[in-house]
Amino acid sequence: MCWVCCGIRVSDRQPFIDAGLRALAADLKGIDRSVYTAAGRDPCEPIFGLGPAHAKIAFFGRDPGREEVEVGMPFVGAGGRQIRNVLHARQPETAGDAYFWVNTVPYKPMGNKAWSMSVKRQFQPLVSEVLLTQWQGVDIITLGREAFFWFAIAQSKLVAEVIKAHWASSDRFTNSLQIDYQGPASVTGRTLRLHPLPHPSPLNAVWFKRFPDMLATRLDALEHS
Repeated sequence: MCWVCCGIRVSDRQPFIDAGLRALAADLKGIDRSVYTAAGRDPCEPIFGLGPAHAKIAFFGRDPGREEVEVGMPFVGAGGRQIRNVLHARQPETAGDAYFWVNTVPYKPMGNKAWSMSVKRQFQPLVSEVLLTQWQGVDIITLGREAFFWFAIAQSKLVAEVIKAHWASSDRFTNSLQIDYQGPASVTGRTLRLHPLPHPSPLNAVWFKRFPDMLATRLDALEHS
């Protein structure tokens, strides 16, 4: 399958952001370098999807997996295909072209375990800058706990508390949360609306089969608002 035809477009990043990500990755313990080597990929090359700056909706995930490394693009593994199948059913011609795609850390960790909070904190300023400067939208569909709680990093105590409270609620996957998000010092923050969903991985047995309908419901509400 041609993943470019399915809608992932790699946008140009500002050179200093790319350089900053590469510098962090060069000394980062925990990158699954063997998978990069097997795929003939540079382990310091960030795997971003990005997309059009005017996209109404962004997808915010955890981190790339083996298939993402092999292809060199995010959201193409089993979980990403869950998302992509829903988008393709809705818009066969454009699929994911109309969306913006970001991860908490654009590198594959060993063992497919989530990156530690300390690593996410290291990358947060640059990933935040990508989100705030290369995308103009407000509505973000977060995929899983790690992606949702990323938005509490380097934020006020109030924002951290409302994020924690929202995740603890029984209706976290049907309600949304608006926050005043602060970017790094050089970037102006803005209001964002978070629309959490469970992680679409097949390993997430509780939610995997329900995920397509949950995503479709979120998209219906956002795209028709």
